[in-house]
Amino acid sequence: MRAIGIDIGGTKIAGAVVDELGTIVAHDRRPTSATDTQLIEDTVVEMVQHLTAGELAKGEQIAAVGVAAAGFIDASQSTVYYAPNISWRNEPFREKLERRLEVPIIVENDANAAGWAEFRFGAGRLVSDMVILTIGTGVGGAIVSGDRLFRGGFGAGAELGHLRMVPGGLPCGCGAHGCIEQYGSGRALLRIAGELADAGGIGRELAALRTRDGGLTGLHVADLVQAGDPGALSAVRTLGGWLGQACASLAAVLDPQLFVIGGGVAQSGDVLLDPIRAAFLEHLPARGYHPESEFAIAELVNDAGVVGAADLARHYAGAV
Repeated sequence: MRAIGIDIGGTKIAGAVVDELGTIVAHDRRPTSATDTQLIEDTVVEMVQHLTAGELAKGEQIAAVGVAAAGFIDASQSTVYYAPNISWRNEPFREKLERRLEVPIIVENDANAAGWAEFRFGAGRLVSDMVILTIGTGVGGAIVSGDRLFRGGFGAGAELGHLRMVPGGLPCGCGAHGCIEQYGSGRALLRIAGELADAGGIGRELAALRTRDGGLTGLHVADLVQAGDPGALSAVRTLGGWLGQACASLAAVLDPQLFVIGGGVAQSGDVLLDPIRAAFLEHLPARGYHPESEFAIAELVNDAGVVGAADLARHYAGAV
């Protein structure tokens, strides 16, 4: 049973036909506007029709369509309560798509879709309980408990980036203060790197790049990490320390066998995982008296959203 996964971003929409083993057999990608909700709907419909026609020409059927988007999704996987990067407020997106497409459809949070893909086909495929933290501009998250994706009573659970780490800390876009997103995200990494550049010393290479290019980017930090620059390494270790503390708090509640770290920053591998593990163990309650979670880097990277959305849609189609 093949399914289609759609991943809606702020500037583009990715789509793919995915088989039951999580393999992408066809794909499509199109630009869109985050402020034009009708264009988003039309683009999704056109993409699904295009991918479906391609499969029908090969004699294959599409079982269902899963749509992943950043935002708060209701428990029935149909309505987007709120999307931070798209002009959706209480948007009945599944209903709108089902009027135009004759196939079962679900709408899922993008971090949940990516986490499910890692659980089914990636780094978490050998465990039953897993937490994923995706380190991008913000911090996304997903929870799998007892082989099931956790959504919460209203469908908007597992917003792990908004776990409060610092009472009265930095203001967050969610309206709270001190969220882990403000200390453990890609944006936070650049802020930490900028502070090191301001201080001089080990931050002098960061300062030199900032002066040369008019600002620091994630690519600057990644290149300096690869070169072994002490300032960039210090910034990543600081970031890892905050993430490790967050994982220790999550472990006290969820007791996962595995934490998966995804996103662009995670490509630094053990440079990031080592300080995460160290801070995790330092802050873990009752350390030494119970099994400890393992840590791994996400494997599916950019394809996780479409693969997870497609697989969740396939499961949904099998249940209805």
